[in-house]
Amino acid sequence: MPIREAGVDDWPAIWPFFHTIVAAGETFTYPTDLDEEQGRDWWLLPAPNRTVVAVDDSGAVLGTAKMNRNHMGNASHIASASYMVDPAHSGRGVGRELCEYTLEWARSAGYRAIQFNAVVETNTRAVGLYKSLGFEVLGTLPEGFRHPTRGYVGLHIMHRAL
Repeated sequence: MPIREAGVDDWPAIWPFFHTIVAAGETFTYPTDLDEEQGRDWWLLPAPNRTVVAVDDSGAVLGTAKMNRNHMGNASHIASASYMVDPAHSGRGVGRELCEYTLEWARSAGYRAIQFNAVVETNTRAVGLYKSLGFEVLGTLPEGFRHPTRGYVGLHIMHRAL
């Protein structure tokens, strides 16, 4: 599955599923009423960070990932990433491909580890994917996330050395 750098021209293809996922309020800590311009500014990151899209053979966007430095200064050797897969394409390995891509990006960029700061514990598909790729839960912030149907649930901090 081709993965390539994302640009502003890709935003019209990303926005519909980005908006659906964020508005659902089940997996991201973003405001559920995030508008399109703010969403674009938060997701399409400038270099040295990176935003990519996974596409099919026709060039249709299946999912996206953003990769960035997790901390600054003396902790700037730790990367982070976030992923969104168009729900119409879930279960096809898009998330795994994007995650593997970010691992290679971080490794080649000289990062020593990747840390996910806020993985909602009820997002079991993502947690399972990350664990299958060598991430571990370092800790869980109890009731750190207000899920729209499950109430207060934990937020995992997940880590993987590179």
